[in-house]
Amino acid sequence: MTARMRSIALLAASTLGALTIGSAAAHADTGEGSVKAVLQGSTTASYFWDDSSGRAGDTGLPASGKPMQKGLAASPSWPLMTEGYVVYKGKKLPFFVGDRGPGDPSSRGVMLDLDAKTFAELTGGTFNADTLGVDGVEGEGHIKIQYVVTKWGDGVGRKSHPAAFSTGAWAEKDTASVSTVSVKH
Repeated sequence: MTARMRSIALLAASTLGALTIGSAAAHADTGEGSVKAVLQGSTTASYFWDDSSGRAGDTGLPASGKPMQKGLAASPSWPLMTEGYVVYKGKKLPFFVGDRGPGDPSSRGVMLDLDAKTFAELTGGTFNADTLGVDGVEGEGHIKIQYVVTKWGDGVGRKSHPAAFSTGAWAEKDTASVSTVSVKH
């Protein structure tokens, strides 16, 4: 491959990547600063990264069967594939529920487990691929976040404010209809 062809291929790949990233972020946010929400609130969030390697506390492939990726969160009670966004210190990032957890911390109020890359971006840290952790946040592993759910997943789980893993809400099939409200962030 010539240098010119490589340059064109890199430009095309970066353009496609920018479009993909832009559309993922836009998915959770529609309109001019306003989005239709099915639920909003605040909680404490932690982070994790399960790449199926079995290292650093890794528990394997996420429950949804989706590979670990930026934007994948774990909830102890919401249905898998629920979508929305989190806000921390003015930074807003999209998420989807692709795993279950956190386990024991949810009984202490930690109700959302963000992927380590999203956690790093929100806090100004750096994802460490060797440790599967977040560097540069001075050991901070929990943050207070605002959450906005924009779409409930179709599977089992409770369509309400997060409940601790020990309640078993993750195994309930919630058929309640939900109303939407407009939220500005």
